Amino acid sequence: MVRTRGWSGSEPSAPERRQEPNARKRPNRRVIALQSVPAGRLLAVYLLLAAGLIGLSVRLAWLQVKEGDRLQSRARAIQTQQVKPIGRRRPIVDRQGRLVALDEERFTLWAHPRFFNFPGDDPQLVRTPTDVAQRLSSVLVMPETALVQSMGPRRSGVKLATELDPETARRVRELGISGLDLEAYPQRIYPQGQLFANVVGFLNLERVAQAGLEQSRDKELRRHEGMRTMRRGADGTPLPDGIQAGALYSDDLRLQLTLDARLQQVAQQALVKQMKQWKAKRGAAMVMDVRNGELLALASAPSYDPNRFWSFAPSLFREWSVQDLYEPGSTFKPINLAIALQEKAIQADGKVSDGGQLTIGGWPIFNHDRKGNGLIDFPTVLQVSSNVGMVLAMRQVKPAQFWEWLRTIGIDTMPDTDLPGAVAGQLKSREIFTSQPIEPATAAFGQGFSLTPLKLLQLHAMIANGGRLVSPHITRGLRSGEGLAAAAPPAQGLPVLDPAVTKQVLAWMESVVKHGSDPGVKMEGHRIGGKTGTAQKALNGVYIAGARICSFVATLPIDDPRYVVLVVVDEPQGANAYGSTVAVPVARQIIEALLVLEKVAPSQPTGKPPAATGAARASGDNGSRPQAAATVRG
Repeated sequence: MVRTRGWSGSEPSAPERRQEPNARKRPNRRVIALQSVPAGRLLAVYLLLAAGLIGLSVRLAWLQVKEGDRLQSRARAIQTQQVKPIGRRRPIVDRQGRLVALDEERFTLWAHPRFFNFPGDDPQLVRTPTDVAQRLSSVLVMPETALVQSMGPRRSGVKLATELDPETARRVRELGISGLDLEAYPQRIYPQGQLFANVVGFLNLERVAQAGLEQSRDKELRRHEGMRTMRRGADGTPLPDGIQAGALYSDDLRLQLTLDARLQQVAQQALVKQMKQWKAKRGAAMVMDVRNGELLALASAPSYDPNRFWSFAPSLFREWSVQDLYEPGSTFKPINLAIALQEKAIQADGKVSDGGQLTIGGWPIFNHDRKGNGLIDFPTVLQVSSNVGMVLAMRQVKPAQFWEWLRTIGIDTMPDTDLPGAVAGQLKSREIFTSQPIEPATAAFGQGFSLTPLKLLQLHAMIANGGRLVSPHITRGLRSGEGLAAAAPPAQGLPVLDPAVTKQVLAWMESVVKHGSDPGVKMEGHRIGGKTGTAQKALNGVYIAGARICSFVATLPIDDPRYVVLVVVDEPQGANAYGSTVAVPVARQIIEALLVLEKVAPSQPTGKPPAATGAARASGDNGSRPQAAATVRG
């Protein structure tokens, strides 16, 4: 029989008593009775949460409304990169496209010694300036000691070198040295040196235009470069959506000159040689296309090197043939004869009686040799350069009309030109000119008034082109590509004289070269007209004893005029210094080169095989073009 514990309350058995302690170790489960939460506590929690949400909302609104622009700009500054333009300028080229001025990239080398580290070094290692100097000296061609001394104890921002060319900069980069920084900048270079300095000018070390076309055409020469903005990703990769249309476009426009570097070189070399021989103060040589006013050459001496402008006197930075006045003398006589013909005051077959001297208003007037020439026609007046003959011819023109003509052709008006610094000439007032007989008398042979060599060139171009006053200029404007080879159209010009009148004067000028006392530019097969001039030099209205200005003007070819050549030499020394001895040899060399370079065919058969001149060889010609022989006065 199995005994069981009942509920009678009897004592437990022994096994049950042994298990009782283990049963007491069980955790007792406590039951908490539910109680209602006080309303004040719920309200406090709700208000706390609401306050937090309101605070976040206010902060968000503050960031979006008040701080939005500032934060957006900070974000854009991190996400975008702005590339500032370095101020490049457009090149300048001659009429054949040869470079006259251009920007070349140069570099400044900065050192930051606290970051010196070589490729392969531990990133925490900092190299000494001596270590860097050892590797850098051979690239910069500088002594190590000089580099170390330049860096000294400074930790950053040390300028080691400047004006480094791109090749040297590339070799510095290849060293891979941390702590070296190359700063790029443009530098204006003038590869032709002194050849075009008188008209092109230069930029100073701060790249500010100081003279010539660089200054007068500064706005056109500046490239229209704006600040470039480019978006970048987190790793620095450029993103295309941040690049504005046309931001990476750069035009290839160039300022093209009408000047020809080859002819300019011939003119300058001939001018410098003659000035040295005659110990002259200065000189100018100019060549103009009479059809449109383009200058093919404008050489001036002494000159300067715009690449090293600081080594020269500032007085050389101006082109005196455009800015300084002088009395033209006998080279103005053809202009006056054209005025007299236009007024019908003289006839083409008329004559004057040259006695060698005469008195006007109590003032004596002489020929240059103080000799008379008898009864002579107007071609002879020019051939012997008779002052008396010119006074007698221009006496037939009323002084008031003479003065009006000098005003009409612009003696006292600034010429319409793109040459920087051009000035107007000086002419006596109408009252003085008409009331004092000596004034129209001296004006008859080119004295008593003043003008610039540029103005005289323009007036002789007017005689050559049939009476039109064209504007002298040295630029064709901004061009690119095939536009550089395009020729300028003929200019209309202002009609002033009758073409028949100018044709007659050209025939008289041709007789000067053919039959005059100095046929220095006579060339077989070519019809050339010319006129020399030797005028006294005045300063503040007073003539300087012994000071002369010698000049010569030539027009060619007479049958179809295209070019005018003018040479002016200021204060040559020597008793035999005249236009024929000083200026004509320069003009002759220029004309020889001009005939070759512009392929001007002879007007008449020469009967001689073509020969290349020194000017042609100097310009790179191979001698295949025809060249007329020249007769030189001994």
